[in-house]
Amino acid sequence: MTLPAVGKQLETVAPGGRGPVLLRGPGRGAESFAWLRDNRQALDELVSSHGGVLLRDFGFSSVSDFNKAVQLISPQLLDYVNRSTPRTKLGGKLYTATEYPADKSIPMHNESSYADVWPSKIFFYSAVVAETGGHTPVADSRLVYRRIDPEVRQAFERLGVLYVRNYTAGVDLSWQEVFQTDQRAAVEQFCAEHGIQASWGGGRPELTTRQRCQATLVHPSTSDTVWFNQAHLFHLSALAVDEQRSLTDELGVDNVPRNAFYGDGTAIELDVLEHIRSAYEQEKVVFPWERGDIMLLDNLLFAHGRTPFTGARKVVVAMG
Repeated sequence: MTLPAVGKQLETVAPGGRGPVLLRGPGRGAESFAWLRDNRQALDELVSSHGGVLLRDFGFSSVSDFNKAVQLISPQLLDYVNRSTPRTKLGGKLYTATEYPADKSIPMHNESSYADVWPSKIFFYSAVVAETGGHTPVADSRLVYRRIDPEVRQAFERLGVLYVRNYTAGVDLSWQEVFQTDQRAAVEQFCAEHGIQASWGGGRPELTTRQRCQATLVHPSTSDTVWFNQAHLFHLSALAVDEQRSLTDELGVDNVPRNAFYGDGTAIELDVLEHIRSAYEQEKVVFPWERGDIMLLDNLLFAHGRTPFTGARKVVVAMG
């Protein structure tokens, strides 16, 4: 595919053709918006073929610019429902990136791959660049799949992943935040519509949900098989040892806020989880943000995460 002459030539965010394609713009917002409007199909094709695009030097200088750009590329944006992490809604269908302590990393994952519905695209806007760190590393989900041992893949493909969440007041996200309602009937309706088993408790926990979901997917456009789940992130072992101990001492191992199992309810072996984490790490691509960057990822083809950081950092997210 030949793109109009916005960038001199196709390059990627990392050497060796790794990561999303880097497109350099004209540096002026008005021209950039016109280019996005006229080349939406070309961008879609580029994302489908390469998995993602980083738009740099397009002159985007505000969250409002980001919203306008996203609307030109993907008018049908999604709300963040069945939440897994804390985010602040910024208006419309824009959200902050996951609000998590700055000294901690967020493992790479595909957005909402713990659920039965997910965005096909995810957009990131770099509004404030951290003093140090604060990268958004990415990993090609096709390559992650290929790095995982075939026997491990087969077990997950056969059984799927069971996500168990326990909602206890003051611990992790509340059920009201996750489901965006304070009405139990609305929670029950949502769960029934999405194949989630829900049971109310006496307070510790208030609510327990269980949902069996996919471990891998075949991309509907490219026919590539991708690793697409969050077992490595939901599993108790994703937490630091002292955090694991604190939660299990306080709540009991069966009542921790979140955990992951094979789809039949059996435990996922710790060495298997470490193997999966290693696959992500080996495929990790890291690049420095610049203010005004917009990254567009095919959510099935690329996983994303976050590195620890110092100083102020603001990344805005939209899903489509």
